[in-house]
Amino acid sequence: MNHSRRSFVVVATYSLAGLRSAWASRGETSITEEGVDYYDKLGVETIVNAAGTYTDFTGAIMPRSVQLAVAKAAQRPVRLQALQLAAGTYLAKRLQCEAALVSAGASSALTLGAAACITVANQKAEDIPGHLPQAMDGLKNEVIMQKGHRYSYDHALQCAGARIVEVETFNEYRAAFNPNTVLAHFYNAATSGTIGREEWITVAHQHNVPCMNDAAADMPPIANLWNYTKMGFDLVVFSGGKGIRGPQNAGLLLGKSNLITAAAQNNNSNDNVVGRGQKVAKEQIVGMVAAVDWLLSQSDQAMENEFRGRAQTIAARLKDIPSLQAQIFVPEVANHVPTLLLRYDQKRVNITPLKVAEILRTGSPSIELHPATGNPEPGIPSDVNTVVVGVWMLQPGQALLVARRLHETLLGAVNV
Repeated sequence: MNHSRRSFVVVATYSLAGLRSAWASRGETSITEEGVDYYDKLGVETIVNAAGTYTDFTGAIMPRSVQLAVAKAAQRPVRLQALQLAAGTYLAKRLQCEAALVSAGASSALTLGAAACITVANQKAEDIPGHLPQAMDGLKNEVIMQKGHRYSYDHALQCAGARIVEVETFNEYRAAFNPNTVLAHFYNAATSGTIGREEWITVAHQHNVPCMNDAAADMPPIANLWNYTKMGFDLVVFSGGKGIRGPQNAGLLLGKSNLITAAAQNNNSNDNVVGRGQKVAKEQIVGMVAAVDWLLSQSDQAMENEFRGRAQTIAARLKDIPSLQAQIFVPEVANHVPTLLLRYDQKRVNITPLKVAEILRTGSPSIELHPATGNPEPGIPSDVNTVVVGVWMLQPGQALLVARRLHETLLGAVNV
């Protein structure tokens, strides 16, 4: 076909005209290109996110290029499995692994990863590749985890029918493998546990058992998106709506092609499979691809400088608060970005960090501080005397707003 650029423009123009005509026939002519603000229409209050990429606060804001890609994908239908396959192939190449799958969040990726390992472990050589059986009776389904790695996302593995076997020592780990073992699962951000990543991989592979690493919140640095697969993990899980800045309801499962194929067989849009209810829409898939493209155009240093600058802006505004000490802290693994810690003598500034958080939350606009404010949290050196400000999800101008509100609240509590 030998179409000129002019003919392409004509076709595109008529297509847009047809689309507008269809909108008009449905009574949509009053909708502006910016769209309706449904937060306002529904009476839902928007917030200033000085917490981080937490699900309760709807994760990250997608960059403009990702938002546009999602909106464009919403305009036309495609074959879902063809899109998943093409996106997986593209993402695997960009992220330097054998295969990739866009999931409905990191928790869904854990379920699909466990389902893949159970499926592969229970297939006979002559079987046609299929999906996870509905009943676990008589099937291999044991997943080994360190006791210190047990966490609130265990349920994602158990949803696939996994039975978790705990170990604590290296010798217990080596002894735990048996014919029913299908997976050795590692929680990347765990603050306890005695067995490191390399040892975990080595022993599992000696028993021909795959390893999966839950690294949901563990980007940046950007290279973590391929560091763990290159280290030898057979499957690695990332959240899409955290540091990658994709749709909140998307995630990535990266790893070996045979396991990703089995995960896809257990995923929507297949019927009668464990992942059927974890639907990934075309917009999520395209959004994840666009987010990875955006992220790989960034640099760790530039992002850190930006976030550190926001923290310094807030700290500078609070210098006249008596006894206040500001510290910029970067967590070692999860949410590895500059975070602002504020401490002060409560005999001189008569307000608790929890009360500070409440005042900012109930003000206008509502500001959510990091949940480690006034609470010890793994990975953050916080306690009942610490105000924690997560700066990396602040939008332009909001660092000054947060600084002003913190200053007003703390200054108003100073004992004269």
